[in-house]
Amino acid sequence: MAVKQVFKKGCKLMGNQFEFSVVADDENWANERIEMAIEEVKRIEKLLTTYNNDSETNLVNNNAGIQPVAVSRETFELVKRSIVISKVTQGAFDITYGSIDKKLWNFDQNMTALPDKDTAKKMVRLINYRNITLDDKNCTIFLRERGMRIGFGGIGKGYAAERAKLIMQQTGVESGVVNAAGDLNVWGTQPDGRKWTIGIANPDSSRQVFSELSLTDAAVATSGNYEKFVMIDGKKYSHTINPRTGLPVTGIKSVTIISTNAEIADAMATPVTIMGVYAGLDMINQMKDIEAIIIDDDDKLYTSKNINIT
Repeated sequence: MAVKQVFKKGCKLMGNQFEFSVVADDENWANERIEMAIEEVKRIEKLLTTYNNDSETNLVNNNAGIQPVAVSRETFELVKRSIVISKVTQGAFDITYGSIDKKLWNFDQNMTALPDKDTAKKMVRLINYRNITLDDKNCTIFLRERGMRIGFGGIGKGYAAERAKLIMQQTGVESGVVNAAGDLNVWGTQPDGRKWTIGIANPDSSRQVFSELSLTDAAVATSGNYEKFVMIDGKKYSHTINPRTGLPVTGIKSVTIISTNAEIADAMATPVTIMGVYAGLDMINQMKDIEAIIIDDDDKLYTSKNINIT
């Protein structure tokens, strides 16, 4: 009898490193399922990318302040769900963040000073999810102000991971992992019957594991200031921008969200970072099927009420 094992494949998708794992006793069978998942992520990337002028995202952006744009039901529903998350997080999550001028925030070695508060405030004027008009009947999206831009950087990877998992499950994969650049979606068990072991990166050394979780049928997403940041006058500034102020977030090193859905986990990691430890945990504690682990700038650990880390 063939022995079950984990078959893996990694590749670059959506500008990030993805890895797909399938538990099976037949390598060819496993690889076929992984290829289907890869094709699904490529399809979503074409739909959501801002790097292709013909993508639905760019058609919506190019018609901001001009006219509504008809999109696929898939894109429409993703925007609709994004607006719900914006409401829940009081605007800390907002897909219209694409309006921020990249020249203001390049987060490279050339950046030696923060922009002044007035300039930053002007830059975020166009970030406002309330100015997205959705027409359910005609399946159109309209950005009401010229210069507005939507982007799916805060939710797209999670959505793609969720879709990839679904495609693999529909084609018979009972156990597997989709790792979308650290946003993980796991289901079933390892070949020996144990749950999957998920490592949470140490925010001071992302190659080291800070803590481990045993999970199945769950999604994990981490947002950390170790991913992309600048040092100005000895202080670390995260690449996460507060949409209300236009300035980078400080105070939190990393936020890990654990949920039953990869899209939700991905979308909630950044707003908790923006909201801060106490407001962020208060929000998570009021929600169902979602938990958070936060490490602040002083290396203090905070968790939502249903998590116990020893």
